[in-house]
Amino acid sequence: MTIFAERRQRLMNALGDDTLVVVPSARMVSRNSDVEYPFRQDSDFYYLTGFDEPDSVLVLAPGREGGATVMFVRPRDPEKETWTGRRAGVDGVCARFGADAGYPVDTFEQELTTLCAGRHRVAVALGADPAFDAQVLRAAQHHRRKPRLGLEGPDVIIDLRSVLHEQRLIKTAPEADIMRRAGRLTAEAHNEAMRLAAPGRTEREVQAAVEYVFVAGGAARVGYTSIVAGGDNATILHYNENNQPLADDALLLIDAGAEVDYYSADITRTFPVSGRFTAAQRDVYDVVLEAQEKAIATVVAGRHFGDIHDVSRRALVEGMVSLGLLEGSVDGLIESGAYRRFFMHRTGHWLGMDVHDVGQYAQHGASRVLEPGMVTTVEPGIYVASDDDGAPEAFRGIGIRIEDDILVTMAGPENLTEAAAKAPAAVEAMCAEAPRFVRPVEGL
Repeated sequence: MTIFAERRQRLMNALGDDTLVVVPSARMVSRNSDVEYPFRQDSDFYYLTGFDEPDSVLVLAPGREGGATVMFVRPRDPEKETWTGRRAGVDGVCARFGADAGYPVDTFEQELTTLCAGRHRVAVALGADPAFDAQVLRAAQHHRRKPRLGLEGPDVIIDLRSVLHEQRLIKTAPEADIMRRAGRLTAEAHNEAMRLAAPGRTEREVQAAVEYVFVAGGAARVGYTSIVAGGDNATILHYNENNQPLADDALLLIDAGAEVDYYSADITRTFPVSGRFTAAQRDVYDVVLEAQEKAIATVVAGRHFGDIHDVSRRALVEGMVSLGLLEGSVDGLIESGAYRRFFMHRTGHWLGMDVHDVGQYAQHGASRVLEPGMVTTVEPGIYVASDDDGAPEAFRGIGIRIEDDILVTMAGPENLTEAAAKAPAAVEAMCAEAPRFVRPVEGL
């Protein structure tokens, strides 16, 4: 709990003593009938509390007599806990989660009105939940509804995310250690997919193997919906039907990441189902791999985030010209955007508690300068649609993306996911190995 307390204090220091901070938890969401989706706590709320129950609210009130951390939670209820699990309750959040005061969540609006007294500002992430926003605004505006009582309260609402998300962007040493663990586990799951995949197996079967390794290795859940795309399905960037059989001559693109202690990895590997690249597949793969290696080398403190994409894009366009996918000068093709026919996304994104993590990509009108503690993905790709009659026939239906997670350090880029086979010879060697963790289910 010391880490969470330090985060709360850092946030209060940044916002000032006259600012009240209000952060809601995630809620349970119905899937169908009386079945709910698996619960996953809101990242901002967990970052500040370590509390993993739904229907709760954190309020930070600097200078409050008795302590600044106030939490509103579901009260203990033996009957409900029999059905849905044990609760910490108002006493438990104080004894076990570092709250200075705990209240039942149904008293939130009433108590928030009192906590707003004498404050100048309220910091909250507006827009995510209109009903919750309305509760906060009513409490904050209580003094205006009863002016003759001489009440004082907040007159300014600020976006909490402008400060909190900048703090989340820079990972501390303990956070980096968790992300290393997530990276190693995810890499091993991708290696297992290479060992297991074979003609006739299905995308879903390989997905199950990957996610089994995640869970068996200590992950609570996947960081995002796994993409397991065989053949020309790999040219669909966010393909997730994952229900097709794997063809002998196809590539298999897997974009999947384990979430460990609320931090996600994000790896993409592309490999031949047969275990051996064809000549055309290898030609495209080599272009993407070279672009990725050049881009990773730019993830250096002091350089700009945009440099990663610029370096990757140039290498990809050069490769597209050499492959005959594009014609013309590299500069002209970049300026015109013609390359987007085969590479239509950016080269990376911040990574952390959210797979597309928080934090600004630009500051003061320019691409952001990279700082130690930032983690970004680097993921160039080439995607040639199977019905692209203008592309060389040998490349049609090929989709290749290679993605790693890179930590910015003073010593240079640290690849958190390098354990996943990536060099062509290493990929083919991994494909030739027998599965280590998963056996195919047959005969049912």
